Amino acid sequence: MLEVHDLTVRFGGITALGGVGFDVRGGEMVGLIGPNGAGKTTLFNCLTRRYDADAGSVAYEGRDLLAVRPHEIAALGIARTFQNLGLFTRMSVRDNVMVGAHHHGRAGFFSASVRLPSVRGEERRLRDEADELLKRLELSAVADHPAAGLPFGTLKRVELARALAARPRLLLLDEPVNGLSHGEIDEFAGWLQSIRTDFDVTVIVVEHHMGFVMGTCDRVICLDFGKKIAEGSPEEVQRDPAVIEAYLGTAA
Repeated sequence: MLEVHDLTVRFGGITALGGVGFDVRGGEMVGLIGPNGAGKTTLFNCLTRRYDADAGSVAYEGRDLLAVRPHEIAALGIARTFQNLGLFTRMSVRDNVMVGAHHHGRAGFFSASVRLPSVRGEERRLRDEADELLKRLELSAVADHPAAGLPFGTLKRVELARALAARPRLLLLDEPVNGLSHGEIDEFAGWLQSIRTDFDVTVIVVEHHMGFVMGTCDRVICLDFGKKIAEGSPEEVQRDPAVIEAYLGTAA
């Protein structure tokens, strides 16, 4: 599904990604780990066209992803969540989720402004789809509540629901369980496993919680200072000397 080759991103004199390459097969759940500043979020920002690459290539389902304009990414079947929540705080939970489905709407400016019957029907359909996602992630009780003021763990689920509303084939999760309690992490892992199967979605997850990554991912890729230092099964990666050194350091 995804082929990344020699991807390089520079910010002035700093190389955030230096020749990173890997493949992701359809249906996989791949963990992307590494210390802070390793380049994980920069990689996500390249895949979603928030950043331009200085070198390398990215193919998504055979298409040159680096040639796609940022606003076309969602329509290709790619959705993401953010390390820092990107929700609209004054909007209701339901409306936040419906935003994720914006590219499925067909109403134009004129038809929406005069509230044609087709527009009302489309809104009902998108609302019903949002309510199904809210029910699945146990958010129905807060559907009409503004995003502001809700517990952090709840907001993480809202952001996941919004990403799923885009009906993605590739889902990019940036630190989805950061800041959650152990119980919430276990719940989130269960939802993610069932969503992966039921929605037939491929997942790449950036996360520092090693228990979550090792327990949910089929394969793990480790970055350090913008370079890939390890790739393999969770068991192989957590035993890799380069990974241990990157996280724990070596004796002086």
